[in-house]
Amino acid sequence: MTYLQLINSVLVRLRETQVSTSNDTAYSSLIGLFVNDAKRQIEDAFGWNVLGQTINISTVASTYIYSMTGAGQKFQVQDAINTTSNIRLQNISFVDMNRYQNFNPPTTNGIPYYYSFDGVDSNGDTKVVLFPRPDGVYNLPFSVTVPQDTLTADGTSVLVPDFLVVQNAYARALVERGEDGGLSSSEAYQLYRGMLADQIALEGTRYPESQEFVAT
Repeated sequence: MTYLQLINSVLVRLRETQVSTSNDTAYSSLIGLFVNDAKRQIEDAFGWNVLGQTINISTVASTYIYSMTGAGQKFQVQDAINTTSNIRLQNISFVDMNRYQNFNPPTTNGIPYYYSFDGVDSNGDTKVVLFPRPDGVYNLPFSVTVPQDTLTADGTSVLVPDFLVVQNAYARALVERGEDGGLSSSEAYQLYRGMLADQIALEGTRYPESQEFVAT
């Protein structure tokens, strides 16, 4: 569904008049906010395959901080590997990484197999820190899920399951205006949660987690 279709789908459930543009009325604009709130909550609830992308980092000797270009700050890491060395990268805390970087000599270089996130660059993308500091060129693909930008244009299609967005936004709208003799907000949220759980379970059967890979 497009952004406008999502808004109208919610309006119909509220027994309100459909609109020709997302900001046609003050109420349609409010429903648009609920749609985006719902979209973000659903994106955060699961690592949806439709949001997946790969961010490749090619290291340079002695350079150990890189930008996750295009990932922003709300992404989820599904997998991170070093394809040059055929190893899985391990995520560690900022505290542990800080100690590794400062308790060891700055010249401690080798095959990077630890990573941590620390701050953002000038574009607002998260920075990743590696240890050991690379001693050469390594290819490090990060498989991540990145939330879709906020919906603003009428014709933009939502990426996560649209029926979940509609049901979530509908429940939010019911909370905002109060009960009106139809489905209650608590019933709407309960229905949404059931639909979300079913869709996550379905997604899990389509894209099961892999077993640990052992290089030979």
